[in-house]
Amino acid sequence: MNMFTRGFQGRRTAESDRVPPGQYRTDDFPVLSVGPTPRVDTDDWTFTVTAETGAAHSWTWDEFLGLPQERPHVDIHCVTRWSKLDTDWVGVSLDTLLADVESTAEYVLAHSYGGYTTNLPLEDLTDGRAWVVHTFDGEPLAAEHGGPARLLVPHLYFWKSAKWVRGLTLTQEDEPGFWEQGGYHDYGDPWREQRYRGD
Repeated sequence: MNMFTRGFQGRRTAESDRVPPGQYRTDDFPVLSVGPTPRVDTDDWTFTVTAETGAAHSWTWDEFLGLPQERPHVDIHCVTRWSKLDTDWVGVSLDTLLADVESTAEYVLAHSYGGYTTNLPLEDLTDGRAWVVHTFDGEPLAAEHGGPARLLVPHLYFWKSAKWVRGLTLTQEDEPGFWEQGGYHDYGDPWREQRYRGD
């Protein structure tokens, strides 16, 4: 005897509503990188925001740690289909880092130690939506996860949260980064399954 109405899928829970289509939840934190992991000593680390005019604003590690720190508690979603819920970070809001930067740019190209780049609309880094983070789950961010600091843009697929970040270049035109040049989607919204070009 059939106990369910045809097409019954069960009830979605509040937690499952936080997992985008095509994703599965994991409690692990998978490590996915191309090439060797850069090892950046905090004594050598700097973060630089360069406006489209060429004007640059830079912070050493100690100056960066002296900025107001925030504690984002967010879900993250990888293009390889895993989602990790309720992650805890410590870092500096991009609103803080961009506060004194005069710019009319609409786009950003993020640069990493090791040569990796990724592109984002500037508006996706402001209004409390993005951070440069240095701590994960109460511990200094491990090199394999992008330490000493990485970009954190949790509303987009995680390749947009560039590991080993060293700076941002503000631009008037969109300039595709490493994975975007290789066929990944230019924007990368997990809720719209924008994994690859044309999605």
